[in-house]
Amino acid sequence: MSKIDVAIIGASGYTGGELMRILLRHPNVNIKTVTSRKNEGEYVSELHPNLEGVDLKFTNPKPEDVDADVVFSALPHGASMKLVPEYLNNGSKVIDLSGDFRFNDYKVYEKWYGMKHLHPELDAVFGLPEINRDQIKDATLIANPGCFPTGGILSSLPIVENQLVDRIILDSKSGVSGAGVKPNERTHYPTCTDNVKPYAIANHRHTPEIREQLRNFGSKDVKVSFTPHLVPVIRGILTTNHSFLIKDDVTAEDIYNLYSEYYKDEPFVQVLKDNKVPLLASVRGSNNCQIGGISLDDEDQLVVISAIDNLVKGASGQAVQNMNIMFGFDETTGLKEVGLYP
Repeated sequence: MSKIDVAIIGASGYTGGELMRILLRHPNVNIKTVTSRKNEGEYVSELHPNLEGVDLKFTNPKPEDVDADVVFSALPHGASMKLVPEYLNNGSKVIDLSGDFRFNDYKVYEKWYGMKHLHPELDAVFGLPEINRDQIKDATLIANPGCFPTGGILSSLPIVENQLVDRIILDSKSGVSGAGVKPNERTHYPTCTDNVKPYAIANHRHTPEIREQLRNFGSKDVKVSFTPHLVPVIRGILTTNHSFLIKDDVTAEDIYNLYSEYYKDEPFVQVLKDNKVPLLASVRGSNNCQIGGISLDDEDQLVVISAIDNLVKGASGQAVQNMNIMFGFDETTGLKEVGLYP
């Protein structure tokens, strides 16, 4: 099979580095262009030391000069939507890793992201393969899901589709890499080490993304609350999903069996045998989402726990998974790494 040419726009950050790490071992890909305005002319290993020996340099081409079968846009929110239309006009397919195209209603984006949407006319497919695989196949623009929504949605889909709950509370713990490569006061080592820091407690911008997808997929009446926490680890998101059953005579074993059946054919969702509790260390470096620890207390509160690597299934790995589907490759190509435990 012939190779496709890939461009990574904004490749200086963690997601850009992960895209290169994954795509360098992909047999159907030629990484043609990696861009960074600030680091133009430097080898990628200057910023991503794990890529030492890789013969790739950062460039800074004009959008009209980017020639690729698929463009991964790893630019910040707001910056991406300015350039995506130009890559589409070049004839490229685009996978956008920002939040710029994740919402059906651009007014929701403007409310939560605090900026005017420049291209509400563009239709994107929400790139969560577990719910939109068929649409992804024919898409030209993919909105790669956020990291928190990936773990939160996957932990919720079976109970939402089967209308077993009407209220979900997501409590997520995220590694520091989720804040991006640029250091700030919140991610300063003395501030975040030996500490757990809730933030954006009732107004995180991933909240409407989770709500929209679950309401589109299942009950339009399901209510979702979400609070993230920063924890002193580098990679990973552990999400504890709390909900209350609205149907009687449902046991924790019933829920476990439901999840096992629901995800049995999904290559990257692992419902753990014997209902073990997922570990961040078990998914580190992999494109897997592990689900387990399914429990029901004496007041019918259901708990479901999911774990992902925020930089892989939560970002770059999922983007490559979407690329595989779009171009007819085996969905798991380049993504078969198991977690780096311990």
